[in-house]
Amino acid sequence: MNGRHNELERRDIRFRWGDYGFRVLRFHWTTFAPSKTVPFHKHAEFEFHFIPRGKGLVIMDDIRHPFHEGMFYLTGPEAEHYQEADAVEGMDELCLHLDFVKLNEHPPNEAGAQYSAVSGEWGMESEVEEAEECVRLLRSLPRKPAVDQFGAMDCFMTAFRAWSGNETGMYTTIKQAVIQILLRSVRAYGGGQAEPNLPTRDMNAYRVQLACQFIQANYKRPITLEEVAEKIRISGRQLQRIFREQGMGSFSEYIEAVRLERVCGQLLESDEPIERIALEQGFASGNYLYYVFRKRFGTTPGAYRDKARSGALKP
Repeated sequence: MNGRHNELERRDIRFRWGDYGFRVLRFHWTTFAPSKTVPFHKHAEFEFHFIPRGKGLVIMDDIRHPFHEGMFYLTGPEAEHYQEADAVEGMDELCLHLDFVKLNEHPPNEAGAQYSAVSGEWGMESEVEEAEECVRLLRSLPRKPAVDQFGAMDCFMTAFRAWSGNETGMYTTIKQAVIQILLRSVRAYGGGQAEPNLPTRDMNAYRVQLACQFIQANYKRPITLEEVAEKIRISGRQLQRIFREQGMGSFSEYIEAVRLERVCGQLLESDEPIERIALEQGFASGNYLYYVFRKRFGTTPGAYRDKARSGALKP
């Protein structure tokens, strides 16, 4: 970032996270010469101050707080504070000025309308809750420096590299870097959810989904129950039971159904011989395809093709 301290401020970065619209007002690196002071002042927004080099002190609520390399502090809206660099070392500071609003608290065409709603329309409920919790904690963080133990400072470099390198997905990378600065800052003060609130899965339905995806990708070759079970880390007996419980029939019946579906499609779309279609779609032989096809549909593959092409086949 040397020599390009204010590069990220060239972008008007606004994004939606959960039910909040965020706007990055300043995002830069600044240097304090030894003994430099910034008189008491306050901002209308949140400002994160990270110290990658040097040391100094900040006064908030009439309390002097020394800090050093690897620490940070947060000054919230209307929080009056004074800053002073060390008399010998001076210091560098990574700054993030950020404002946010609760989008559903603003009528159309007012503050909430400034922020993109694209990502929020289909965001997960857990993301909404996490953003809400993060904002709540930010508003209640103590006014004193803390150690950047979770590497929020690293996110400044992530954002800078995305911008300076014009990376694919630059906007998303910067957005996520800002969100990570917020989350890691909260964690540094001991903030966190009592219990994870991630969505839960029906594990049996999930295992069947994984098994079906594997089968559909590999149905043209011989597949065994044990092979698929090993892929999803359960026993073959357990997988067979889950298939039946989920209304899929047996494992072999599902594979057969997948292959027959592909055979029907190929019968309608090509004039290839039945024997070749059988082998291409995973059946051991044309004779075996005749057997399972008649058992399933009550007709032969050839008759199915003829009826379909003549329009006599009922949908």
